[in-house]
Amino acid sequence: MNNIVANVSRRAFLKMGTALGGGIFAAGMPLSQAIWAAEGKVLKARGTLDLGTLDPGFYIGSNEIDVMSCIYSKLTHFKAGSEWAWELEAAENLEQVDPTHIRFHLKKGIKFTGSHGEMTAKDVKFSFERVIKHNSLVKPDWGPLDHVDIEDDYTGVIVFKTPFVPVWNVAFPYGVGHIVSEDAVMKATADGGNFGMKPPAFSGPYVLGEFKKDQHVILTRNSDWAGPKPGFDEIRIVPINDDKTAERAYQAGDIDFTRISLDSLATFKNNPPAETKVEGHPSLYYHWIGMNMDHPKLKDINVRKAIQWAINIPQILDAAFAGQAEVATGTIPPGIVGHREKALVPPEGDLAKAKAFLDKAGVSDLTVTIDCLNESRSSTIAQTVQAQLSQIGITVEINVQDQGSFWTLGMESEGDRWKELQLSVMYFTSLPDPHYATSWFLKDQVGVWNWQRFRSDRYDELSARGATITDVNERAKVYEEMEDLLEASGAFRFLTYGGNPVMYRSTHMQTAIRPDGYPLFLGFKPV
Repeated sequence: MNNIVANVSRRAFLKMGTALGGGIFAAGMPLSQAIWAAEGKVLKARGTLDLGTLDPGFYIGSNEIDVMSCIYSKLTHFKAGSEWAWELEAAENLEQVDPTHIRFHLKKGIKFTGSHGEMTAKDVKFSFERVIKHNSLVKPDWGPLDHVDIEDDYTGVIVFKTPFVPVWNVAFPYGVGHIVSEDAVMKATADGGNFGMKPPAFSGPYVLGEFKKDQHVILTRNSDWAGPKPGFDEIRIVPINDDKTAERAYQAGDIDFTRISLDSLATFKNNPPAETKVEGHPSLYYHWIGMNMDHPKLKDINVRKAIQWAINIPQILDAAFAGQAEVATGTIPPGIVGHREKALVPPEGDLAKAKAFLDKAGVSDLTVTIDCLNESRSSTIAQTVQAQLSQIGITVEINVQDQGSFWTLGMESEGDRWKELQLSVMYFTSLPDPHYATSWFLKDQVGVWNWQRFRSDRYDELSARGATITDVNERAKVYEEMEDLLEASGAFRFLTYGGNPVMYRSTHMQTAIRPDGYPLFLGFKPV
């Protein structure tokens, strides 16, 4: 899904961006921390958004999982490197018994903080089942999970109603796979629900030392941790939404690891800051223009198709990505099962066809709104679409939103704003399984993350079937058809998968990075 909800006001963000330019973090550190930083004991990294929750059963964005992976334990985790792979973490053994049963055996000696005891199979059962019980927004990660049977203190069997192939690359190594203490959560929440930003216990190499909204999150060593010692005494993560602001913060010395913009990649590679390594990584993001099919102005598919055909994707990529990003064919990027070779509508579109669809709809003098984030890339996309649609007589009014406002626009739980939503500049991030790139557009996601309000019985049927198939070629056909259905609805104009280049101080750290450029902070080591 995507880096979702940051709860950063525009004023607070601008204030933060101004402050980051002057090295305030190093200047404001206590002497002991400044010495640690000089010795490489403090890892200062950028987070793309502020934290919304530290409850893995109700996570909102990938930035939160970067932190959760340091303070909790999972059965497995992703490995660093250029190829997607996972390895055991809290599990000593993990075995697919049959298509719907997976047996795990926990390592002994993993302790929860706060006298909540050793991690057991009861905690695994509680952690996984609560996502379904409390109808979490991210319950699609668990697919058809039914329950977890307990065999002994360290052994259990995860039971699915139907086979669920994505569990290996989605649920186990990512967000909902983190294991929390049943005892601690029940005492903190009474019903076992969302504990938000107040974790009642930790089980990873780090604990939450301090969280200051819009400023930083600080992780410190967990004194109860008996596993391999992490590389840094402290991890300090600073939320910076805009890539350009993050680049200035890096150059000022406020952070030592950051994602950079695609249009800066060539510049930094040719002339990197001192003691800096710059790396390009492919991205699992997918960017698109979404249309609310239920809005009166967009109910006619001919209007939606007119908009699709009027949008020229290469022009958008030149303007917003400096021509450094490739055209997307759907939600599934190259290298992942189900990636389409081409979209139904060609990248350049066709203004004559767009006008013909508008004529067929009998619409003239149409005015629509497009909502976007208050960062340079999204606003540039919106402005380019505005200019392109003007060529077929459609007037576009741009609504720029801060993070907290934008990422709740299409949610029915947040009020009636979804009724006014028309066009939106969207992006989600994904995982190395097509289920994660497609599950957010099911019928039961309408009013949750499916802001296009796309509904298709065939799509839902294919989604359920695709999750059960182990044959790669057969599975690919299912997801390719699903992407065809999304595009054929007229409610999606897929733009790009972007890219995820990073830079870091090679004299300070050895990094551990996923194939898509995301940091695995537990694997970072000081030089």
